[in-house]
Amino acid sequence: MRILRDYQFVSPDDKGASVAIGNFDGVHIGHQSVIDLARKAAPDAPLGILTFEPHPRSYFAPSAAPFRLTGPEARASRLEKLGVERLYELPFNAALASLSPRDFAQEVIVKGLGLTHVVVGADFCFGKGRAGTTEELKAFGDELGFGVTVAPLLTGGDGQVSSTNIRNALSEGRPRDAAAMLGHWHRIEGPVIGGEQRGRDLGYPTANMSIEGLHPPKHGVYAVLVDVLDGPYKGMYHGASSLGVRPMFGENKANLETFLFDFSGDLYGANLSVGLVEYLRPEQKFDGLDALVAQMAADCDKARDILAAL
Repeated sequence: MRILRDYQFVSPDDKGASVAIGNFDGVHIGHQSVIDLARKAAPDAPLGILTFEPHPRSYFAPSAAPFRLTGPEARASRLEKLGVERLYELPFNAALASLSPRDFAQEVIVKGLGLTHVVVGADFCFGKGRAGTTEELKAFGDELGFGVTVAPLLTGGDGQVSSTNIRNALSEGRPRDAAAMLGHWHRIEGPVIGGEQRGRDLGYPTANMSIEGLHPPKHGVYAVLVDVLDGPYKGMYHGASSLGVRPMFGENKANLETFLFDFSGDLYGANLSVGLVEYLRPEQKFDGLDALVAQMAADCDKARDILAAL
């Protein structure tokens, strides 16, 4: 997959794609259906995604609480697994935000990227002030020479499949419900960073990861599936994670600490993908370290049983 970050300097080899347009936060099953439509609309064209970085919501409300399900690297990784060949990850800035709907269609879709076909969701809006509608996009397509497909919104057993509903499920400690909408386990990805090494001292060494910039799932302990993405220990593991502020040890910045079962090795600097499978319990402050260690042992036993049953 090639990632292109400027619509004004695109080589002829990277033009002519059939793309799905959107933010694709989480790359849930609704997003995947839109991508499938782009694949089928022009099977001889490269399959592409047209998205934006930073997320427009972050651009217009930079002080808003973290809301993203996936960062750009995790999103790109997921899209590549779905067979995407061109990822047009355009910088969302004042210049792009000021384009009228017609200018967006003419300058970005046609002149810049030379797209063959575009697929958007039924709720898609584009251009300055989100003034452009799907009907207007289809009219531009007829006029300027690109195909347009409007995908219906996908619904699941509990209603519309959306990033918002996935965030709600995660906030309530329902990772399996989130996974049903995502089509995969919700994963937190990133490098292993240095920690206080308290877990090692307690007999449970953990791989610590930042969740900065991401929507925080409900704080607590989870049964998890872990992919070590690179380095000498690359592979798949089972484990238990604590997500939160570690109330036993004062006030701390929220992060993710993961204990890999039956593992021994140094993971500092390695990139991990941690999939949340089941919420086990909330964070809590214990009377002492012995009580904490006993609870950690019980958590790991429960997580092993849950993961063995998958």
